[in-house]
Amino acid sequence: MPPSPLPSTTALRVLAALVEHGSASEAAKSVNLTQSAVSKQLRTLEEIAGMPLFTRTGRGLVPTEAGRIFVTQARIALGALEIAAGRIAALRGSPNVIRLHVLPILGDRWLVPRLSQLARARPELDVQFTTQATGDTIEEADGVFRFGEGDWPGQQQADYLFGRNVALVGAPSLLARMGGIRTAEDVRRYTVLDHRHTPLRWSEFAEAQGLAEFAPAHMVHFGFYALVIRAAIAGQGLALVPRCLIEEELLTGRLVNPEGLGFHSRHGYWFTVPADRTPRPGLVAFRDWLLDEAQRLGPDL
Repeated sequence: MPPSPLPSTTALRVLAALVEHGSASEAAKSVNLTQSAVSKQLRTLEEIAGMPLFTRTGRGLVPTEAGRIFVTQARIALGALEIAAGRIAALRGSPNVIRLHVLPILGDRWLVPRLSQLARARPELDVQFTTQATGDTIEEADGVFRFGEGDWPGQQQADYLFGRNVALVGAPSLLARMGGIRTAEDVRRYTVLDHRHTPLRWSEFAEAQGLAEFAPAHMVHFGFYALVIRAAIAGQGLALVPRCLIEEELLTGRLVNPEGLGFHSRHGYWFTVPADRTPRPGLVAFRDWLLDEAQRLGPDL
């Protein structure tokens, strides 16, 4: 059988717009075409598919099963083309533009406060941040900050930064109210705050402290470290947090690390570069600066 004809990118954009807006008139506005041109593109797509891609209802156009299959792949194809165009544009642009993806808590508490130092040290660098996913488009980064053990596939390099030193912390008011902590056994009496999506676990703390069958008085789960830290400062429970994220709170006394309790984790923060990236001058300079800054924290972090 001869291969089926492939739709044009215009047709794919029309398809995605029709699914999003549910009407030919609104889709036409969004892709900057006339309504008749949109209808023509839809007819071409349905000829290629060999079946209807939409049904017409009182609420507008609703994709059929074939339409849903088609638009899913159309979005992938359009996203891939946008990525390629962006990558090619970056090659034509300044070699000092760096696109980064950073974990929110790390960006908020460590990287962003240091960007003014980077600007003074390397004023030629233009640091941009991606969101990884915006609508139907996947943004690709030149460098990605990650949390884990350092073994991600598809990376040409992974540099450990910091974060393995995990501290048990709580608000002074909570410790005073509960009678303080003298040994790890005392932690059982407290409410503990847990981050659902981190590999750091209270079981790891218990194992490091030699506690069997660790069962705290109560456990409250959060989805973000920022909320874990805020709840700990408010005296709502004890938390396990990489010490590098709470330097200021420990220095000011808003959080304390009773008896120095904590553990050395296998997991930490890393800076990775995807395998398909050419190490352009800006990225190399940023990585060098980043590793110098991380080294300044010392071995305790």
